[in-house]
Amino acid sequence: MHLLLPSVYLGPVSCYACLYAAETAVEDRGEHYVKQTYRNRCYIATPQGPQALALPVERALGSHTPMRDLRLSDHGNWPRQHWNALVSAYENSPYFEYYADDFRPLYEKPAPYLVDFNEALRETVCSLLGLPCIVSPSSDYVAEPAPDTVDLRGVLTPKRPDKSELAFRVVPYYQVFRERTGFLPDLSIVDLLFNLGPESRLILRKSLPVSFSAI
Repeated sequence: MHLLLPSVYLGPVSCYACLYAAETAVEDRGEHYVKQTYRNRCYIATPQGPQALALPVERALGSHTPMRDLRLSDHGNWPRQHWNALVSAYENSPYFEYYADDFRPLYEKPAPYLVDFNEALRETVCSLLGLPCIVSPSSDYVAEPAPDTVDLRGVLTPKRPDKSELAFRVVPYYQVFRERTGFLPDLSIVDLLFNLGPESRLILRKSLPVSFSAI
């Protein structure tokens, strides 16, 4: 199976379930930036429920700025804010201390461009989870996906939480605040990773039915 992906910031479990099942993927960096999507935001668990962490970006061409040209803003000290939010949310989770040193350096010295920062985080997650999918960037907009390719650019969005187009199956797992908030589905992959560690692969495998390969 092959994927066509947007660049995503610590993408949701559904995204990584797709990467678990795929052989290769193309990340479209030529598409226009879309606000309020996973391209520059992720969702983590807090005692009050899901919390969005949004990366501030500079759009030289407004809404027509290609993803490849989006720079991360220097305002607001967002790297420290985002890292502190992750620590606050997951410092008591079973595996946060085990993986923290893999993520902390990326926030201490983030890449200047959104796609590069997202890529560094994705490569870290895929390495920790042992996901073999090969992801290649495309600097130009992909107008016509290759045959046998699942196009996720318009599907991976917080506005479609059910992910019905993916046949995504919600598989509950341990979460630190679950007794207070109930299970929160399809949060950022770090929620799964920090809570389950190596067992995260089992959840990813169960999240997509076999029929996904035929979509």
